[in-house]
Amino acid sequence: MKKIEAIIRTSRFDQIHTCVAALGVKFLTFYEVKGMGLEHARLEMYRGVPYEPAYIPRTKIEIVTVEELVEPVINCILTEGKTGQVGDGKIFVYDVLEAYRIRNSDTGEQAL
Repeated sequence: MKKIEAIIRTSRFDQIHTCVAALGVKFLTFYEVKGMGLEHARLEMYRGVPYEPAYIPRTKIEIVTVEELVEPVINCILTEGKTGQVGDGKIFVYDVLEAYRIRNSDTGEQAL
């Protein structure tokens, strides 16, 4: 099993979610994050005063899946998340040693 973490543009989440769901991914976790990288934050206004935020909002997706779906999931994220601009995000892949379903104590791939 592998864990895929992707930091993406929030505006691309729906397209990526639709693509990975069509592959049969049953479970994913996502949350709003802030960070900084090569892209610089845009000048924003707060109560009429311009300011440059230090961090840029993004969405982080975490998916644990079987080995066979790793490449298709990565391809979904790459194709649906790409705008061609700096700040499209990053993908990280980790090994998962074990998984447990709390409800009935399933383990391994059955827990997914």
